[in-house]
Amino acid sequence: MSSPAEKTVIRKLKIEDADEIGKIYGAIMQKTPKADFKSLVKEHAQRNADACFVAEIEGEVVGFMISYILTLGFGMEKSAWIANLGVKPQFMGQGIGASLAGEILRFYRSVGISYVYTSVRWDSPDLLSFFKTLGFDRSEFINLRKSVQ
Repeated sequence: MSSPAEKTVIRKLKIEDADEIGKIYGAIMQKTPKADFKSLVKEHAQRNADACFVAEIEGEVVGFMISYILTLGFGMEKSAWIANLGVKPQFMGQGIGASLAGEILRFYRSVGISYVYTSVRWDSPDLLSFFKTLGFDRSEFINLRKSVQ
């Protein structure tokens, strides 16, 4: 019997995937995404320079990974950032996220990007562990924030 990862098809994100991605994101976060979430997903689907992929099993979207290229970043060379990812909870831990990440890393390697970054909340040990298993490590950056409200 084959595993879900073996049945998984990774393909480019399409505009029409926004609803399913919203549902996956909502299931993970246990809340409805903000109103502009689907619009942002659709916007990423139209950007050809970036790597944004979905994972499908038998035609069902079961995961996604959205990333983008950053060209001006405080003295760093052109790089890529993984902005968001998600796998349907019932498919987590089965290699789907790793398959999505592998496709994104291959894409950026093929276009000459040397580094891919992401940010992980300090209180998200599962996500931190996921990225560490992919070979991610601390970078020379510290995330800062300021409230403007």
